Amino acid sequence: MTSSPASKRARTTTSSSSPSPPYELFYWPTIPGRGEPIRLCFEATSTPYTDVTNTTKDGMSTLKSLISQSPSSTANPPHLAPPILKHGDLTISQLPNILLYLGPRLGLVPPDSEDPTAIHHINQLALTALDGFSNEAHDTHHPIAVGAYYEDQKEAAKARSKDYLANRVPKFLTYFENALNSECSKGGEYLYGGELSYADLVLFQCLDGVSFAFPKAVEKVRAGGKYEKVWSLYERVKGREEIKEYLESDRRMPYGKGIWRHYEELDQ
Repeated sequence: MTSSPASKRARTTTSSSSPSPPYELFYWPTIPGRGEPIRLCFEATSTPYTDVTNTTKDGMSTLKSLISQSPSSTANPPHLAPPILKHGDLTISQLPNILLYLGPRLGLVPPDSEDPTAIHHINQLALTALDGFSNEAHDTHHPIAVGAYYEDQKEAAKARSKDYLANRVPKFLTYFENALNSECSKGGEYLYGGELSYADLVLFQCLDGVSFAFPKAVEKVRAGGKYEKVWSLYERVKGREEIKEYLESDRRMPYGKGIWRHYEELDQ
């Protein structure tokens, strides 16, 4: 097991003569949510960053100013919601967009000179994981209205969760098992090219979140032994030196009222 996830890949920089500006992540405090795959990218590559709302006194007020409903006064478009990444003069939002930006810079995709289409394949894999294990997982506890309380849609949530666990989770697990058995994986240990990419980190986080939300259901799935390569990848990422240290630290936010929520009545 390697201890440095991107040691075989070169990071891209905007200038070889000047250091990269600091990375600043803005997300809702105290929960993993859609900010977590970004944290994992930084942690896996030992890249310094500031988790602004969790580590600074004025972080939340700064985040609120960034998602103001007013028109933007800079070249950056306005932001609807976090996560938001600030890197020098650039400020961008939307998780997949941020991952596309960070991937080459952190060595989490192969360089264009070696594989010019890799970033698109890796993004496809990451988006699929987010579809199945983040977006759809969220909709299990808020199937009717995002702005309504869970308690006001509990019966619909039970029906949605039942279908999700019976049909959607196996569908997405099968997809990723097939990906790991495909030529693009280069050996079945990682999703693309035989090395860690940001798609692996996204899949790890999504599986971890679903495991928190539905521990009984996931235990049954894992005991069935049908998706061995998927869960081996999960354990492989979890066991990497940098990730292991991060997961055991107070930088890792606990699950709570975010995307992945545990309600015993939904864990069928």
